[in-house]
This record gives sequence, structure tokens and C-alpha cells, in this order.
Amino acid sequence: MLLGRKSELRHLNNYYDREGSQIVVVYGQKHVGKTTLVREFLKERPGYYYLARACSEREQTYQWGMQMSRDGYEMEAFPGFRDILIGITRQGNGKKVIIIDEFQNIVKVSSEFMKELVSFMHSHWNRDEVMIVLCSSTIGWVENSMVSRIGETAYELSGFLKIREMPFEDIVERFPNFRIEECVEAYAILGGYPGLWNRFDDRLTIQQNICRNILNPDSFLFEEGERLLTDQLRELSVYNTIMASIADGSHKLNNLYLHTDFSRAKISVYLKNLIELELVGKVFSYDTAGKDNVQKGIYRISHPLVDFYYTYMYPYWSELQTLSVGEFYNRYVMPDFRRHVTGYFKHICRQHLARLNDRKRLPIQLDVIGEWVGKDGELDIIAQDAEDHTLIGLCNWERPVTYEDYNNLLDCAKKAKISADYVYMYSAFRFDERLNLETKVRTNLKLIQISDF
Repeated sequence: MLLGRKSELRHLNNYYDREGSQIVVVYGQKHVGKTTLVREFLKERPGYYYLARACSEREQTYQWGMQMSRDGYEMEAFPGFRDILIGITRQGNGKKVIIIDEFQNIVKVSSEFMKELVSFMHSHWNRDEVMIVLCSSTIGWVENSMVSRIGETAYELSGFLKIREMPFEDIVERFPNFRIEECVEAYAILGGYPGLWNRFDDRLTIQQNICRNILNPDSFLFEEGERLLTDQLRELSVYNTIMASIADGSHKLNNLYLHTDFSRAKISVYLKNLIELELVGKVFSYDTAGKDNVQKGIYRISHPLVDFYYTYMYPYWSELQTLSVGEFYNRYVMPDFRRHVTGYFKHICRQHLARLNDRKRLPIQLDVIGEWVGKDGELDIIAQDAEDHTLIGLCNWERPVTYEDYNNLLDCAKKAKISADYVYMYSAFRFDERLNLETKVRTNLKLIQISDF
């Protein structure tokens, strides 16, 4: 099922409607829904889909040729790339679509592949138009290494389309049987990755899904949190150490140095690789006058499933083998799970604010939405418009929000040296009576419960 992705599909359609032939690169994190998108795009259009293997060039053409033979094409046992492309374009009428998924597996072992694509495209110019879609799950390679690898053929690329995570509102649509709170918890585990959503069942509770579909050694997601690293990285022992350290609370370079005993230079190199793969993120606080009070150089695991794996599974790997799934959940996941979800609830609240902003349902039209991490306190939301009017916010998932929380938020704004024109407070629970009364005298104060989503 293709959920959302209207703008991405429109983007591909625009390329297809152009005159002539194109080569478009579509890339994004594993499980983000690239294959579903391109296969939807291929529907009712003449074309072909091939998933490239990690193998030699000769084995690649053999496998591709065998697949085409099974689909009714006349192919030699070991065709060349040009033979394959010509074979595809000979069938059907109209502009052809050729989708090559995980194309980096070919480029990394073949210096001729991209040259063959370009030569083929030009040799059929204005006769057999073709749109070639090159897909990849290796974000770091596409953004940092691909152009140097393919050389001058990079000039022939018509464009790039990066497929990003789906927003929270789509997981609500995907799981109609979940309560809104359960959707938040599912998003805190699976993120905006539709390929992972397919592993959950909204006829079960979140606890049942965690136990059956993640903690169960026979489930697909049991080791997927680590596979997202091993698929793209070597030296897993180093990466495991760094990821486990971050999950354990070592969020700064010096903390990681003290925990791992690796050199700071080594840690920095490995963090850079993890950031390129979008598995770790470096937190950049909103730029305010309160620079003396801001924390710098903070790292967080940015992929929810990877975060869950290194928080709840990796440290207790022995217990996972000896305890029943239910016992493990009750002992190691349940006591801390609400705190864990809190960080992702903040992300969801910022999405909600951005959606209100897009629909012009805020008192100001925001230009930037971010967060501020201070040495003593945080602003979960800080946003400004073009005239520097400022909106700040608190996002609380763990307990009811009190008037004291409101005062603490204003105190934190003072430490950031900003004046708040508007205050938005999000809660998964209720707000205390004094805070509700405050909204009657302060029109710039807005209280939002999760049910309002």
C-alpha cells in the first residue's frame, strides 16, 4: 500500500513527462518506502524493475539476463548491459521506465555500467525515449562518494530525489485500530519507515507487538537494529561500542572518550560515518543570545529502531537468551519505556506545529522551528517568524503538566535570553487547574493534549 508520497510521485511524473530521456537517482534510508514508490510509479507504464545484487559484474549480468528470460525476453546467458537495456526497450510502446534498485552494487564493481547507460540513452535520443531510475539505500555513498565514483557521467544525471521519513500523521492512518497514544509509541520504535510499519499489527497492543515482533528471536526485527549498521559499515566492534555508549547516556565527545577509551580523533571519524548514514544526529541548538548557557556537541541516535535496539536489547543480550520474552519486557523495557518515548514525542509535537504553520493556523507565520538544549534546562520547541516574534513550547509525555512546568519553561527562556511572545504546551495527559485558568487571562498561552492531534 502506497501511503502518502503524493509529492514524491508527482516529482517522478514530472520527469517522465519531459521530452527526451532522463536518469534520475532516488535514494533514502532502508525501509523508507523507495521500492513501493517506484513500483507504484511503474504501474501502467512500459518498463522493467531489477534489484541489483552484491556480486561481480559477470554474475550481475547473468542474474539480470536470467530474470528477463523468465519474464519472456530473449536473452543470452551472459548479456552485456547494453544488450539488457535494448532488450527492455524493444517491448511495449511509449516512453520506457527502467528501474535499477540498489544500483550502487553494480557501480562499485563496474567502471563501465554508467558509461553504458549514458551511451544507450544518447543512442536512442528522440527515438526510444527512456527514463532510468537508479535507486539506493546507501545515503552516505550517494551524497558523498557517488559523483567521484561515476566521474563525468554524473553530468548526465537529470536529478535527485531523496525519500525521507513519513510524518506521524501517516502512521495514525496506517494503524486505525491503535489509540493515538499507541501510535506515538509505535512511532518512537519504528519511526517514519513504512517498511517497518508492516511488521506491526494494530490488532495487538504495543507491548504485544514489541514482545512478538521485536524481542522474539524468530522475528524479522530481532536483529534489524544492528543490521542497519552491518549492511553498510565494517568494524562493527567499534560502531557497536559507540552506539551502545550513546544509548547509555554518553552524548558528548568527552563522555564517549571516557566510556570507550578510544581516542577523540577516532571517535570523531566514526561519528561522522554514522551521521552520514543518518543513524546518529548531532544536536544543533537554536541560535539565541544565551550562548553561554547552551550545550554544544551533543549526539543522539536518530533512527528509532536502532535506538530501541541499543537501549533495550544490546546491553541485555544474555538475558534475551535466558528469560522469556514477557519476563524480559517487564524487567528491562516497561520501567523505562515512557521516558524513552518522550524524545520522540517532542519530534512529533514539532511536526504538529509545522503542520499548523503550513495551514496558517498559528498566530505568526514561522520561518524556523527547532529546539534549545541548555546546560540547565531545555526548550523542546523554539520557533520564530521573519520579524523575530518567538514561540516556545514544552512537550511532556510522562506526566500531567503543571503551572510549575510553565514557570520553569519561562525561566529556561530567560537563560536562552529570549522573550517568548507565544507559549505552546503539549501533554499526553491533562493540565492542572491553575494552568487551565492561566489560559483565560493569557491569550498567548496554548495548551494542547494529544487527543487534539
